[in-house]
Amino acid sequence: MELSERISIKVRFNEVDSLKIVWHGHYLKYLEDGREAFGEKYGIGYLDVYDAGLATPLVKVDINYKKILQYGDNVIVEARYVNTEAAKVIFDYTLFKEATGEIVATAQTIQVFIDKNGELVLTLPPFYADWKKKWEI
Repeated sequence: MELSERISIKVRFNEVDSLKIVWHGHYLKYLEDGREAFGEKYGIGYLDVYDAGLATPLVKVDINYKKILQYGDNVIVEARYVNTEAAKVIFDYTLFKEATGEIVATAQTIQVFIDKNGELVLTLPPFYADWKKKWEI
């Protein structure tokens, strides 16, 4: 079973550079918007993680830029959950220009679990294992 969610984001003026192209660093925010939309849809948001006494910092981000985005464009961010047995949260992304359907970027993020002391959690947290069972993944 594939779990995914899509969100549409309008490129704002403050996200473009002097060439009227979205600055590459703003794509990280688009990815986060995709993760948040996914979390809302499937009941695994940042506050759910926090309520379990944990956080999920990013440890790896890989973005492949294909086409430019400009001020006024709408970008569709599709976040797809990647199942793993490890105590990690992995997402694959495809970003599309809404008007044309062109792929503007692909990406992957990896997050790990840390406890409130900042210590790495090496085993699957119980709340996360329960969430995976609920979605049969």
